Amino acid sequence: MAEMRTYHAEVTRDGRFWLIRIAEISRSTQALRYKDVPIMAGELIEIMEGLGSEDYELDIRVHLPSAVQDHLARAEVLRVEAGRKQAEAAAESRAAVRELLAKGLSQREAGEVLGLSFQRVNQLVKS
Repeated sequence: MAEMRTYHAEVTRDGRFWLIRIAEISRSTQALRYKDVPIMAGELIEIMEGLGSEDYELDIRVHLPSAVQDHLARAEVLRVEAGRKQAEAAAESRAAVRELLAKGLSQREAGEVLGLSFQRVNQLVKS
C-alpha cells in the first residue's frame, strides 16, 4: 500500500475571503467562510490531482495577523500565571486549614469557619 500524500493548505484572511494556497500543486482558491476552507482546499486538490478524498491528507495552517498572535501569546502567559496563582491559593488554603486543625478544630468546624465544604477541607488536608 502506497504512503498517503499530505497536501498543505496555507490560509490567510484577505478582506471578506479566506485565501487558500496549496503549495504542492501551485494553485490557490478561496472560501467565504472559514468552515468551507477544508472543502474548497479538498476540491482543488481533487480536481487538479485527480484524487478522491480518501487518497490524501490535508494539513491546514492558518496564518494569523501579528496582532492576533500577540494577543494569543499574552493569553497563554496569563493562563500559565493564573495556574501558578491558583496553586499558590490552594497552598494558602491548605495552610489555613492546617492552622485551624492544629488549634483543635475539627475538619467540619474548619470548613464552617472558612466557608468551605467538609469535602473541600478533607481534600486540602490530604493534598
